[in-house]
Amino acid sequence: MIVEQVWTGNAYRNFNYLVACPETGDALAIDPLDFEKCLAVASDKGWTITQILNTHEHGDHIGGNKGVVKATGAKIIAHKNAGGRIPNMDRGVGAGDIIKVGKTVELECLDTPGHTMCHICLLSHTDEPALFSGDTLFNAGAGNCHNGGHPEELYETFAQQLERLGENTRLYPGHDYLINNLEFTLDREPDNAVAKDMLDAYRSQDPDDALVTTLALEREMNTFFRLQSPSVIARLVEEFPEVGDSPDPKTVFLKLRELRNAW
Repeated sequence: MIVEQVWTGNAYRNFNYLVACPETGDALAIDPLDFEKCLAVASDKGWTITQILNTHEHGDHIGGNKGVVKATGAKIIAHKNAGGRIPNMDRGVGAGDIIKVGKTVELECLDTPGHTMCHICLLSHTDEPALFSGDTLFNAGAGNCHNGGHPEELYETFAQQLERLGENTRLYPGHDYLINNLEFTLDREPDNAVAKDMLDAYRSQDPDDALVTTLALEREMNTFFRLQSPSVIARLVEEFPEVGDSPDPKTVFLKLRELRNAW
């Protein structure tokens, strides 16, 4: 499996992805908003985009579908309940469904509600797994729930699905929010040395050559995975004394999401 991360350079800081089969050159385009860049990368690599996967229905993730389909005839795949929101969808998928790319690539669909209620993440069946997380999980952060989602569902997605993924899983999110998210982590957990070192190291990184983290690293510096950190809880109690000294992980997650909304 070959993964090409495509930096759009737009105001929303989107990442698009091409996932290609090295044997056939068939490629899956994930959320190809900047369809011209995606088509150009595919052409340069000698790949043919045969399928599109939309992680969810928001305009900055489906806006390039028409351009890719016009150029390639690619089939559009998305959550089975998103058909009314994503024009000309060809295939609806749910938890456990497999998307095959060429002869060698298999991607498992995870039904991951929270950012929206029709959100799909993709997990590769490879020795070193890759998670294409859309707007559910970001580097050092979690998706918002403003436009058709729900924070309690997002918590369940983290607790029941993302927490169970292997440490060596590589993360490919839908946006580059790394620096702002690290700053939020340090606001919530000032003694997080990993987050501080990363902020210093990557503050000026080139998004065209962005850091690819693992879930092991995310669990060290992503506050939404650090729900039992004494420092996170102590800071939370300062602002929300009603949660008590030993809040449960769900309460911590929901309060962190509430704080991040205004960050």
